[in-house]
Amino acid sequence: MASASVIDPQGITAANVAVAAPMGDIMPPVKARRGFWGFLYRNPSIAIGGTIVLLMVLMAIFAPLLTYADPTALAPARRTREPSAMYWFGTDMLGRDVYSRVIYGARVSLIVGFSVAVLASVIGLTIGLVSGFVRWADSLVMRVMDGMMSIPPILLAIALMALTRGSVQNVIIAITIAEVPRVSRLVRGVVLSLREQPYVDAAVAAGTRTPVIIWRHILPNTIAPMTVQATFICASAMIVESILSFIGAGTPPIIPSWGNIMAEGRALWQVKPYIVFFPALFLSVTVLAVNLLGDGLRDTLDPRMAKRI
Repeated sequence: MASASVIDPQGITAANVAVAAPMGDIMPPVKARRGFWGFLYRNPSIAIGGTIVLLMVLMAIFAPLLTYADPTALAPARRTREPSAMYWFGTDMLGRDVYSRVIYGARVSLIVGFSVAVLASVIGLTIGLVSGFVRWADSLVMRVMDGMMSIPPILLAIALMALTRGSVQNVIIAITIAEVPRVSRLVRGVVLSLREQPYVDAAVAAGTRTPVIIWRHILPNTIAPMTVQATFICASAMIVESILSFIGAGTPPIIPSWGNIMAEGRALWQVKPYIVFFPALFLSVTVLAVNLLGDGLRDTLDPRMAKRI
């Protein structure tokens, strides 16, 4: 007489357990992408934007090696020539090579953009930290910032440039002053949310001084939003600088910049559009790349928006 199968309380026999075969994985194993290239794969916006910005920076640094003509040399005999193998972007109404002027113009836009981003971030960060953590200074400082924010940045920059002579340094100062209020309000909002956290209350209860609390607990948590904001400030500064140069309130005409080139070519726009087209194209691509970089940094540094692949 055959022995009966052993049945467990769940009703599964030992014979069934022996016969059952392990099921294979439904999904194929995912290869972990690590390191620098894995980071770029997970963040295509940073990869694309950072690559374009890096190319623009290299183009500005090595401009003397990439051009074959002096961007300020006048040659009336070869003025308004169409783009060709000899003059890649053509020449303007004074015979100056547009290709050389566009390459050298990248220096002005990038210097202004990066300088304004750094200066506005540092000044706005300091004002925002003090205003957000020191309660008695909040109302006074923020009212001043609100008054400055009520004026559009471009109008404020034009008014400041009207008080000084045209130069790259004055353009940087004027745009920085116009951008500081926005940075300070951003930092203040972050500080207001951080100063109510339990670890800040614990530091206050332990008798830690206010400067130490700001330095150790508040400042590190503002770096991520400030880094993202700095990229957008850089893009905005390049646009404002081009607008100021376009209307004649920015860098002097003797300094090649994308705004100056477009301003000088607008009179011939209908018959010689290439004089305006090429600097406008480079400006648009650079600003787009900086914005892509900022979007990628925002998605990466914000845990709520981070993409996991």
